[in-house]
Amino acid sequence: MRTRPPRTRTRRLALALATAAAALAVTTALVLPSSASAADTSPVGFGAGTTGGGGAAAVTVSTLDAFKAAVTGDTAKVVRVNGLIALSGQVDIGSNTTVLGVGSASGFIGGGLRLKKVTNVVVRNLNISKPLKPADGITVQASTKVWIDHNAFSSDRDHGKDYYDGLLDINHGSDHVTVSWNIFKDHYKGSLVGHSDNNASEDTGHLRVTYHHNWFDNVNSRIPSLRFGTGHFYDNYVVGADTAVHSRMGAQMLVENNVFRTTTVAVTTNRDSDVDGYANLRGNDLGGAATEISQVGTFTTPPYTYTAEPASSVVASVTSGAGAGKL
Repeated sequence: MRTRPPRTRTRRLALALATAAAALAVTTALVLPSSASAADTSPVGFGAGTTGGGGAAAVTVSTLDAFKAAVTGDTAKVVRVNGLIALSGQVDIGSNTTVLGVGSASGFIGGGLRLKKVTNVVVRNLNISKPLKPADGITVQASTKVWIDHNAFSSDRDHGKDYYDGLLDINHGSDHVTVSWNIFKDHYKGSLVGHSDNNASEDTGHLRVTYHHNWFDNVNSRIPSLRFGTGHFYDNYVVGADTAVHSRMGAQMLVENNVFRTTTVAVTTNRDSDVDGYANLRGNDLGGAATEISQVGTFTTPPYTYTAEPASSVVASVTSGAGAGKL
């Protein structure tokens, strides 16, 4: 694995910020485009009913200090991020909050956001890149009613797998989460749900998460990795993974109408943990990927209304609609 000579954190963040800003350079209007469809106005899946800041008057910020001040507290608020902001570590987000990127080039680099012991949070239309360990791009911890939608998460694979942390991790009994229409790109450990085999007492009966219409491109594993909880993974596009969907420690996964390309193992239930997970598969286009299903699960009917498009149309839908700037 190729590594680069160590540099100071300040210089590394400055160079990464300049590079990302150039790559993302577009004109960023202060008004977000309207939603393309009714589905974009509210979450489908386990996160249904999440409203964030609702109709609260929006405030637009462009500096880290202004952002930290704007997202603090539990009163209803809508915070628009204009431009790319360098982070060191993570910023805590309060309850009843909507965080929106302005245009297609706004967001954070070098760190991420943390939702800890909060409820009713929406995060949309952000670019979140290169979250240096121990920061995740987004951490959802002991929180409920969360919608992560139309964001672009990325790092690079020029370093070892532990140089960056997760792009989106959900743990400590979090519940009722929907992850939709995001891009996850160029990373080792994509999305971990349930952080430890030893956390059954907190996680069992929780960690209910829906992933739909996400694009995982050159992400090595954890797409997602789920312990103890219940996951619905439908209409996603996975390219270039080693191990994609991973159900473990008794987790129940319904894997439906997804497309896998240049992927070694599309779904596994019997790796890395002492207790296997469960999975049900239907309507997927595996593209030659293997499956390792040691236990077929009982989760076949999600407790919410949704429409899964056929796998034959998923690639076109996801590549045209996922990521920041597509609302």
